[in-house]
Amino acid sequence: MAKVTLTVNGRTVSGDCDDRMLLVHFIREKLGLTGTHVGCDTTQCGACVVHMDGRSVKSCSILAVQAAGSTVTTIEGLSSQGELHPVQAAFKEHHGLQCGFCTPGMVMTAVDMINRHGGKLDENTVRHELEGNICRCTGYHNIVKAVLSANAEMHTGRQAAE
Repeated sequence: MAKVTLTVNGRTVSGDCDDRMLLVHFIREKLGLTGTHVGCDTTQCGACVVHMDGRSVKSCSILAVQAAGSTVTTIEGLSSQGELHPVQAAFKEHHGLQCGFCTPGMVMTAVDMINRHGGKLDENTVRHELEGNICRCTGYHNIVKAVLSANAEMHTGRQAAE
């Protein structure tokens, strides 16, 4: 057993876990934050994406003990004072979700993508960067629209053209 301490969604948390417990299971089972989904446990689907030290990672590929001392943001930590993050709002506005299972991972990937590209995103780049996230409902068209809209909102203060 190991004791893991990290900052999650702005607060310091600690918990005991087996040395081989994955970060995704630590987040869900030890912290009760179930917005981060377990899809495949093999880094294929992207449902488990969180931000660790400011970058998106697949939390099913990281041991909880490897994350000790890190700062982690989950989907629950994106909204602020009851207001949706611009990416969450864009997914809602542009119907970038259907069943919702992939949505937390898609949103977390999109936030990181927008931050890294500094507003310079096009449809091909978004589609390429979302390759590590699987949507079984085939909602990609609206997901791409949502990411581009959020990108415009976050970097120009206006909505992207439809």
